[in-house]
Amino acid sequence: QVELVESGGGLVQSGGSLRLSCDASVRTSSIYAMGWFRQAPGKEREFVAALSWTGGSTYYADSVKGRFSVSRDGARATVRLQMNSLKPEDKARYFCIATRWALNSIAVVTTDHYERWGRGTQVTVRA
Repeated sequence: QVELVESGGGLVQSGGSLRLSCDASVRTSSIYAMGWFRQAPGKEREFVAALSWTGGSTYYADSVKGRFSVSRDGARATVRLQMNSLKPEDKARYFCIATRWALNSIAVVTTDHYERWGRGTQVTVRA
């Protein structure tokens, strides 16, 4: 059973930065990609960013391009999300996701594409 554990959420002022981390209890050879979704109160979960383990391709939602950066930690099954220039609309619960399936620009934004989900970490941005 793959477990995803997120950390790094918190409260920050608008314009500030946070870095989220997610550790997966699995061999990196079992993962094709990892990334992040988020869900604000009363809204559906939405794609944020993802990273292919082989080749290093990255995908971002338009709303976070240029502000967020997704990366992996060497040979470890760890993915990070560096969030800069945070806005009040970034406030949400952020979920780590992992998949053993290949990514493409259509599948990457679909919740059904990811078999593993963490429990989430809360990010609050104060205006």
